[in-house]
Amino acid sequence: MQNPTYDDPPSPLYSGDGASQATSRAAEIGQKAAAAIDDKRDAVARGIASAASTLHAQAEDLPGEKAARAAHSAAAAMDRAADYVRDQDVTAMLSDVQQAAKRNPGVVILAAAALGFLLARALSRN
Repeated sequence: MQNPTYDDPPSPLYSGDGASQATSRAAEIGQKAAAAIDDKRDAVARGIASAASTLHAQAEDLPGEKAARAAHSAAAAMDRAADYVRDQDVTAMLSDVQQAAKRNPGVVILAAAALGFLLARALSRN
């Protein structure tokens, strides 16, 4: 076996740009995923707003003034969430999540654990 010289073409098994190719491929996949999510934002926002509207309408049928107030408060928060989803792109949402995680890491860990638990339950039912 000969030792390679600097004049030899690079071997496909040992190419110095493999990491940069993987990085650019990951960036491309990330951009496609962000675009797909952005395409669905309006539909998600409409769904949240619809649920909020239903909650507002049903709040008056709840027993007790405190329950109705809590339902209206939750519906108002859902309306704000719908506006946020409608107005922000994926990049801005991810930036907001990162900032919130830095301010409240414990809450983020608990939320991630709860989300993981719910996902596991949903997937185990299928």
